[in-house]
Order: sequence, then C-alpha cells, then structure tokens
Amino acid sequence: MFRSFMHIALAQARAAAKRGEVPVGAVLVSPDGKVLAADGNRTRAANDPTAHAEINVIRAACDMLGQERLAGHDLYVTLEPCAMCAAAIANARIRRLYYGASDPKSGGVEFGARVFEHPQTHHKPEILSGIAQQEAEELLKAFFDKRR
Repeated sequence: MFRSFMHIALAQARAAAKRGEVPVGAVLVSPDGKVLAADGNRTRAANDPTAHAEINVIRAACDMLGQERLAGHDLYVTLEPCAMCAAAIANARIRRLYYGASDPKSGGVEFGARVFEHPQTHHKPEILSGIAQQEAEELLKAFFDKRR
C-alpha cells in the first residue's frame, strides 16, 4: 500500500523558506517505511552550493547507516532535482524518486540534463512526479514573489 511522505518534505520546504532558503524539502525513507532523514535547502546557511535538500538527506541517511548506498530507499522531494542531485540519487542507488513540482529552468530529471537518460548513469530510480505539485509550486511562487 502506497503511503506518501510528501507532507514532511513540504514542511521542510516551508522551514527552508523561513530561513531565507529556496523552499525545497526532501525526505529519505527506508524500505520498511521509516523516515531516516528530512531536511530543506541550506545553501545559504552552510555557505555550500551543494547543500540542496536532496544532498542533505542522502548524506544524513548514509552517515546514519554507515554506508554509501541507499538501495531500496525512497526519496521524496518537493521540486524536480537538479543535475547535481540527480547524479547523487543515481550514485546512492535510490530505489524511487517522488517529486512535486517540475523545474523547466534547472531540472535534471524531466527537463535540462535528464541525468537518468544518459548511458553513463549507472542507476535509474523509478520516478513518480506531480506528488503535491500544486502546493510545492505555490511555495516556490510565493517565495520568489517576495524577492521581486
């Protein structure tokens, strides 16, 4: 039976926006349905351009488990991963990627680099998009409207 964890990713995205970060949140879930890590973007707080929500939760889960692979694990993220994050998802061997809003400007899955379509990519997760898409899009739009 499918159980979405996108509500947790959305909560992390809202927390990121309150910190002044682009509101993207992610959750990494174990094969038995336990949340191993949840976080939002922290690029500004960490002064680290790689501190995207996806990277943060992948690092935290790998550290917690003491391994560099997350085979059988699922990742929920509010925005289509960029090329960097898509490559990390492939390298971590994540089983399924669920994401909310598409990202025609910077996406790396459905748009742009389409990382999982490259022959050099060693692993392609199952991909399900459009999960809580409207709410994810509204968070991003409200954040950037305030910046303009």
